[in-house]
Amino acid sequence: MLEQELKLPNTELRNRLVMGSMHTGLEEGWHNRKRLAAFYEARAKGGVGLIITGGYSPNVRGKLTPIASSFNSFYDVIKHKAYTQAVHRHGGKICLQLLHAGRYAYHPFNVAPSAIKAPINPYKPKSMTIGMIESTVKDFAQSAKLAEKAGYDGVEIMGSEGYLLNEFIAPHTNKRQDMYGGTLENRMRFALEIVKSVRKSVSKSFIIVFRLSVMDLIPNGSTPDEVTQQAKWLVDAGVDILNTGIGWHEARVPTIASMVPQGAFREASARLKAAVDIPVVAVNRINTPDLANEILQTGDSDLISMARPMLADPDFFNKYVNNNAKEINICIGCNQGCLDHVFKGQRATCLVNPQACFELDKPIELTNMCKRVLVVGAGPAGLSAAIYLAKKGHKVKVIEKNAVAGGQFNLARQIPGKEDFQYTLDYFKHELERLAIEIEFNKSYEDTLASQFDEVVFATGVRPRLAKFECKDGKRVLAYDEVIRGDVEVGEKIAILGAGGIGFDMVAFLTEERKQSIPSFKAQWGIECDPVGSKVYRQIHMLKRSSGSFGKDLGKTTGWIHRAVAKHHQVVQHADCEYIRFDNSGLVVKQNGIEKTLDVDTVIACIGQESNDSLFDKNNLPTNLHVIGGAKLAAAIDAKRAIAEALEVARKI
Repeated sequence: MLEQELKLPNTELRNRLVMGSMHTGLEEGWHNRKRLAAFYEARAKGGVGLIITGGYSPNVRGKLTPIASSFNSFYDVIKHKAYTQAVHRHGGKICLQLLHAGRYAYHPFNVAPSAIKAPINPYKPKSMTIGMIESTVKDFAQSAKLAEKAGYDGVEIMGSEGYLLNEFIAPHTNKRQDMYGGTLENRMRFALEIVKSVRKSVSKSFIIVFRLSVMDLIPNGSTPDEVTQQAKWLVDAGVDILNTGIGWHEARVPTIASMVPQGAFREASARLKAAVDIPVVAVNRINTPDLANEILQTGDSDLISMARPMLADPDFFNKYVNNNAKEINICIGCNQGCLDHVFKGQRATCLVNPQACFELDKPIELTNMCKRVLVVGAGPAGLSAAIYLAKKGHKVKVIEKNAVAGGQFNLARQIPGKEDFQYTLDYFKHELERLAIEIEFNKSYEDTLASQFDEVVFATGVRPRLAKFECKDGKRVLAYDEVIRGDVEVGEKIAILGAGGIGFDMVAFLTEERKQSIPSFKAQWGIECDPVGSKVYRQIHMLKRSSGSFGKDLGKTTGWIHRAVAKHHQVVQHADCEYIRFDNSGLVVKQNGIEKTLDVDTVIACIGQESNDSLFDKNNLPTNLHVIGGAKLAAAIDAKRAIAEALEVARKI
């Protein structure tokens, strides 16, 4: 199904796979022009049918930040021809996304239908005058006209995610009393005027995609019946494809993170498709060919949008269509390299593919001097290094002291909401076989091995840091890894020491449902229903030595979800604690100078890690010995850094 061509009234798409819009951090300025062209070209060469760019504003007030890119001049036409030509060279099509940020614009010149400040933005917007609205309609049309001159095959008009057009459509943010507020017809007027104006300014074959918010997931948003009517009006106005938008940025509901079940929002696309007779795009947490084809075959949509999966593997489509789906490096929905980077003003990349957005900076080139390389450790860092080294043409052997490969990923995949980490382990296994990489299990490193190889890469990982305070009455503090592996029994009254990523993962492990169903997920988060309260089976305390808020160092875009899960399960949090002892009475801590006893029967240490570095001297390494991943730095379990270091060491050897 994914490989089927899609006929549109005046053009066609070569297949049903869309690379959804995502900001990469390469859009701004002229200096990154070649990098962004290379990024798009890799995905077009990989077989994607339609690429949608990151968002560009049609005018200055709509820019996401003061330095964000807009598209409204012939300078932009010249710059963007590099992108369109790169895609067209490989038979793909590309649409420019036109996005007016509205009240989400992070500058003091932002505008909105009404002067209501967004909870995620310190700047209060100015209510748009009729003149501003009319001018903005013209700006969208002018940008679309220029986009066609730049070689774009179409535009996507961003009408979801809580940006300007969505703000006009939803009663939540539109309190106007004029012709652009009040009734549904009035609230849709602005969006329809833009579509009609764009349609008049471009050729018949130019594609207009409209991203419609099908679920706002905020109070006083559009109802399903209203969305159906909005869709019909948009079709009449000249839209060729309707893309599905799920949730505003301020919504307190997970929509794309790994804890969202795969295909969780396909029902929203199906409702949209039932309302219109033009193609509809399904979105959000679709990351495998099998799921994509199932959605297409059941008629829930006509096209499948994958954004982050195209970061993880630019050759996704070609591998699928050539019956090599096992070679696909599947997106695990972690957000660590993509959204977390972008929201911190960094260039996007991907945890499982550090070459994403660095195609020109970090290429893997065939070596002209084949070396024998030993990789010690078969965790994510070691396996990645072995694969990159083999792709360069080196002869690689991996040794692992345990009976299985995977390292910390074997623990991560057991955490509810992180089941997709198994995809990466499967990918590693297949690549080891495909590249004929020798791996020996239950094998420890000995110094005599070094002389048998030209280079040695130590990727020996980390071990849990153990708690060091008094335990009595036969009690002991459990390490997080033995709890996750199921090596020990856990009671009903638990203290978790540590408030970092491991601590919050432990909360999820002890409370959340593994492989959560879509109905259960929607019930938990109150998606189109009243939220279901938690059934508290365990009483959990979370403690940390430092003062301040819990989880402050968690991921920029996922930390709030982990904190919400802890709150949902009524986890009691204690900051500024000194751990005194653990005995039959419970865990004794000192807080604000006062000792108190927590009535717990189990204490689990999630207080960080230590490097497994006894096999080498970090400060006195020969030039042919290398250390990467947790073995190099154990400050945090950081698979993104570990895999990136694996790429760099392979490029170096």
